[in-house]
Amino acid sequence: MAQARPSMQELIGRRKRAGFVGRRGELDLFRGNFDTSPEDERHSFVFHVHGTAGVGKSSLVRELEAVAAQRKAITACTDETVNSVPEAMAAISAQFARQGAELKSLDRLLATYRQRRHEAETASAALEADADPGLSAPPSPGSMAASQAGLIGLGMVPVVGAFAGAIDPAQVAHGTDRLRAALSARFRNHDDVRLVLEPLKVLTPVFVDELGRVAAEAPWVALFFDTYERTSPFLDPWLLDLITTDRYGALPANAVFTLAGQHGPDPARWADNAELITEFALEPFTESEARQLLAAKGLVDETVVREVLRLSGRLPVLVSTLAENPGAVDDPTATAVERFLKWEGDPAKRDVALRCALPRTLDEDVFRASMTDEDTEGLYEWLRTLPFVSERAGRVHYHDVVRTAMLRLQRTRSPRQWAERHARLAERFGGWRAEAEEGLEPGELWSDEAWRELRLEELYHRLCARPQGVLREVFRDVVSACRAGEVAIRGCVQVVVDVGEQTDAGLVRAWGRDFLEALSDETEGLLRLLLDRADLDTFGCAEAHCLWGQELRRKREYERALAEYDKAVALAASAEAYYGRAFTRARMGDDEAALSDFERAVELRPDSAEILFEWGESLRVTGRPAEAVETFDRALALDPAYAKAWASRASSKHTRGDTEGALADFARALEIDERYLWALIHRAKLYRDLDRLDEAFTDLDRAVEIAPDSAWMASERGDAYRLAERYEEAVEELGRACELAPDRVSACAGRAFALDRLNRAEEARAAYDRALVLDPDYVWALGNRADLRQREGDEGGAFEDLDRAVAVDGQGGWWALSMRGVAHAEAGRHEEAVADYDLVRVRKPDLWWVWDHRKRSLFALGRGEEAVVDLDRFLESDPDNARLLEIRGRARSELGRYREALRDLDRAIELTPDAEWLYEERARTSIAAGRLDQALSDLRRNSPSLGWERRRTVDVLLWQGRDDEAVRLLDDMRETARQQDDVDGVSVCWIGDVLTGRWGSARRATDWLCENSPESGWFAVALTIAVREGLRAAETWGRRFLAQDDADTEVDRMLLGYVRGDGARADASLSRILSGPHDWEDLADAAFWLTFLTRCPDADPAYFGPRLSRVIAARDAFQARYAE
Repeated sequence: MAQARPSMQELIGRRKRAGFVGRRGELDLFRGNFDTSPEDERHSFVFHVHGTAGVGKSSLVRELEAVAAQRKAITACTDETVNSVPEAMAAISAQFARQGAELKSLDRLLATYRQRRHEAETASAALEADADPGLSAPPSPGSMAASQAGLIGLGMVPVVGAFAGAIDPAQVAHGTDRLRAALSARFRNHDDVRLVLEPLKVLTPVFVDELGRVAAEAPWVALFFDTYERTSPFLDPWLLDLITTDRYGALPANAVFTLAGQHGPDPARWADNAELITEFALEPFTESEARQLLAAKGLVDETVVREVLRLSGRLPVLVSTLAENPGAVDDPTATAVERFLKWEGDPAKRDVALRCALPRTLDEDVFRASMTDEDTEGLYEWLRTLPFVSERAGRVHYHDVVRTAMLRLQRTRSPRQWAERHARLAERFGGWRAEAEEGLEPGELWSDEAWRELRLEELYHRLCARPQGVLREVFRDVVSACRAGEVAIRGCVQVVVDVGEQTDAGLVRAWGRDFLEALSDETEGLLRLLLDRADLDTFGCAEAHCLWGQELRRKREYERALAEYDKAVALAASAEAYYGRAFTRARMGDDEAALSDFERAVELRPDSAEILFEWGESLRVTGRPAEAVETFDRALALDPAYAKAWASRASSKHTRGDTEGALADFARALEIDERYLWALIHRAKLYRDLDRLDEAFTDLDRAVEIAPDSAWMASERGDAYRLAERYEEAVEELGRACELAPDRVSACAGRAFALDRLNRAEEARAAYDRALVLDPDYVWALGNRADLRQREGDEGGAFEDLDRAVAVDGQGGWWALSMRGVAHAEAGRHEEAVADYDLVRVRKPDLWWVWDHRKRSLFALGRGEEAVVDLDRFLESDPDNARLLEIRGRARSELGRYREALRDLDRAIELTPDAEWLYEERARTSIAAGRLDQALSDLRRNSPSLGWERRRTVDVLLWQGRDDEAVRLLDDMRETARQQDDVDGVSVCWIGDVLTGRWGSARRATDWLCENSPESGWFAVALTIAVREGLRAAETWGRRFLAQDDADTEVDRMLLGYVRGDGARADASLSRILSGPHDWEDLADAAFWLTFLTRCPDADPAYFGPRLSRVIAARDAFQARYAE
């Protein structure tokens, strides 16, 4: 097969290298390195070439690369055209491919990375707007993260470089997990999430594997990194890790790295590895080397040689250029540039060389734009052969030393022509830039690489033409570039730096220097510099204030951020300014002002679905679901495929009780984006509220499948297990969340809660302690640890935690106060409990359960009427509050005001007919009032299962004399009651057995009760003996095994007194039942047991008859009083 002919570029490179002289020592040492085995301690893995501009570093690198190629090495060389580590990898891969060593796996991954990174920036921008933490437990103050912290931590978010270092590392860590989950929802492949969040961790191992594969098939692999002074900020830490650690895998031993820049190895990084590096510190040519180069070019005339040595200072690039035409060096007073060009006799070519020095880089289009004469045939190819011209990435570059001299010559020789030529180039770049703008949104321009490069060159030439007049325009562009990230910012700054150096304009040079300093200043940064000193126009100043406000907000400096947004609004009432201020006010808890700003932003941009969505979100999270739904409707009318708006509208409908509408909206959101985690998580919560737990966990399982390494997802599923009382699974899943993110305090505290419910108190306490080490102010953990400590008898420690939680919760907090109120009540300190509950009512007046607990404490203090009065007052303003109607109903029932109680419960049921617990409450109150038909109807509403409803149904049937129906129910529940250790259930079954004379079954029931609840068992045995053998037999048993104190209620004390033969005590209890506070059930129970006693063989009708008659009369009178 015929060998392929070399390309033009290869031929040009060969000709240039053919004239290379000098640097023999460096070349010999580098060449000899390939003769030394990597195992030999004399072998060098890293070479570092450094020296001043023009000293010949790039030329030497080309020679070193040629030497490596001669030794059959696969080579690649990068320079300042790469702007990141992934770009450097891409450049290396492309060069390897041209040598037949394709890195296909790396290329595929890089292509995915470029695509996913763009999508990630969009997802990151959306994070700050989503205030929902996705956690059931209240979020800790320390867990609030900057919205883009994840990407900032990677140095790849659109944020001013100077500010990245100012972000709290803890915020970065927390933000990364939320971002990881957001990206997991967006990307189908979980590996893509890691690729975006940790590009070096994902790309570099593949890069290393590919290097290893290539190195296994080639003698050597040689990588060169030229112009390292420009690329070292991002390449140096990566290369250090790559070369000196196994973080990314094992590098092949036959790989050699060469770095070339103006500065030597950074001692702060490479000091511990200095022995690995062979330094080539380049100086200008020695006179001998310079003469050797001149001789190689045929220049031997001593007069001319001396003049070249004088003019060049023996700087290799100048020696080489002046040596190209020895006959031209005849005027010792001529400038160096004139010497560069005088050898070219064709004035047109001389003019081409000068004109082409004006652009910073050239391709054929820029070359033609630099010319005025249409006849440029062949001149571009000629230009590329010049000794001071190199080609990188398809573009032509002049050597900095030569270009600087040429620019200075043109600027000083004819300032007017200089300005005209730059203005013409600026106009041409502006035209190309306008073409590239088509199809791009205004906010996308600086993020578009093609548009950005054209705009930067346009700015460069405009600024060169009119340094003073264009500077304000450049300032505005710098502000705009801040939205697109560090590449755009540094591009703008480099324009100012280059123009300052190349025009000798003092003001521009000063700004360039200040910009560079600002980029490394973590305190103030670029925007502060612009705001303080740049003469920005009104809109530019407003935009800068907006951006600075945004950065301050992301650092959680809300007061300062708000001040910046206020300035922006005062300068120019833009939607962006109101939008940013709304977010800031929301973070500060000023919800009303935030909503007002969102509304104003919508007025200024009514066609923005995004702003409408964020306004709707703010309405949703501030508890205005109806208005939120209307706002989401408007957003969806503008963008029917807006998945986030569908999901948030679903959440708002859920809050309003429109569960069917919510499910439909969630379904639509997930139809648009089936990997939308937020929608899956919140639909799972809706399913949980509907008691559709299987579907809830299906959604949660799907979320974990999408983002298996997300601590957020693990926390959500773990918390769902906890709320579903599946505590074993909760402990496991929340433990996994803690492993994924050891500092995830909510997962740690949630796990502690689950451990506590599993009676693993010691582990629970340790987990709470760990959570509070991570965040000592985590209110939820403090409150729940206090509950655990109180149950363990550590009351002092419990209130220490609760007092701390209340202090942290602040003036507007209510949760910690409510927890402390409950703890006071449980400790019997009801006055303190009521004081805490009253504060909660002020801060959270609609918190129904606090009203309930407050009622209990007031009743414990004998202030039940006060509880009802307070409820009356609140219900005047909210008469349809079903929860508070229920609580007032129970309070009125406890006060014996049954008619009013039942009216409250009837109204609550009318308002919420699906609330099953209301029917239970009405059944209780109906029993207390003697309305048995209503009670039975409510109890039977759900075909009562084992438990309270079935036992109470049996009670009602027995009171009504429907013993057969009662017994049938008892037969169904007997075995299950024993299996579930239901003492009350077995006791009711025993009564049925006794009433029906099933003594064997009754004996088994009493045996079980004696074993599992001795007091209940002995009492049942005594009553069984009484009804079978007589009261005298029972009296002997009762006096032996039962004490009067064993009874808890007045009815039990009455019954126990009669069984033990202590009639006086029994009659005293009976009198108290009849004369003291009682309800219908107390009288009905007394009548039931007196009837039971009359069945005893030796019962005296004359004794029990009058007593039973008095109770029945009282019972029936009570029932008649409250009859419907």
